Amino acid sequence: MEELRKLADAVLYEGYLLWPYRRSALKNQRRWTWGGVFPPRHREVHPDDRSAIQAECLVEAEAAPAVDVRVRFLHVVARTLVDSAGTPVTELEAGGKRYLAWDEAMEREVTAGPGRTEIELAAASDTEQIPGDAGLIVRSWQALRGHVETTLQPVGERLFRLTVRVVNETPWEGDDREEALRQTLCSTHVVLHTEEGAFVSPTDPPDALRDAAEACENVGVWPVLVGGPGERHTLFASPIILSDYPEIAPESPGDLFDAGEIDRLLILNVLSLTEAEQEEMRASDPRAREILDRCAALRPEELLPLHGAVRELRGSL
Repeated sequence: MEELRKLADAVLYEGYLLWPYRRSALKNQRRWTWGGVFPPRHREVHPDDRSAIQAECLVEAEAAPAVDVRVRFLHVVARTLVDSAGTPVTELEAGGKRYLAWDEAMEREVTAGPGRTEIELAAASDTEQIPGDAGLIVRSWQALRGHVETTLQPVGERLFRLTVRVVNETPWEGDDREEALRQTLCSTHVVLHTEEGAFVSPTDPPDALRDAAEACENVGVWPVLVGGPGERHTLFASPIILSDYPEIAPESPGDLFDAGEIDRLLILNVLSLTEAEQEEMRASDPRAREILDRCAALRPEELLPLHGAVRELRGSL
């Protein structure tokens, strides 16, 4: 399950922050682009943004199996700054350290049972004192409301169709995507697990089940089998298209939030940033600071495997 958690976290934070990992970078002006489940009123104005997603698949079992359903997503957190006079500011410096106002995110997970499971997350905030009484970091998040609907129906002999639908029902008014994101289930994905049956691969089902598998309707997610090759107890419904049994490369020293790039190139680019650029990267986001510290601490023997690895050799015909 540890490998599954790493994979799910990589998807959860895909695109969270992109090279050059700074608030001022143009590509970081539009964030949270994967797996958004938006408030329904936002979808009325922007129909390309979903207010519900659905994962649907087949399960082979002798009787209706118990399935563990976990819905995971990011909840946007506004990070604002208040100086020692109580005035909101976008930037502060204290003790030789720079602080920037921006958005972060917290991880959320909902365990859903059969039928309807409510999602009710209240608005709240917390504060962090900046050293030297220079001011406060205020982190706040808005309320989220929705539900997860889980159904299991027999569709053949020892065959069941499992449907998991995730719906955002948060009241919202406006026309600004950035504001709507604060009440969106961002990077939403679903993890399904059963010990009482076996999932059928939606990507490569056996011929006898192909028609039934193709009749499953998936909206906004792409379900794949995960685990060791041939295992069929866990299905991962991701907002990103993956193959069955995806893996995190063992050479990777940690998440860089950008699977479309090569770790080695991103790390070398991070290390080539100027001192001023690195300072802004540190101040932009705690996770960006972790990336910078991790890259700076890599030893030559840890960088060398990133130049490439042979996974499999096949003889020519």
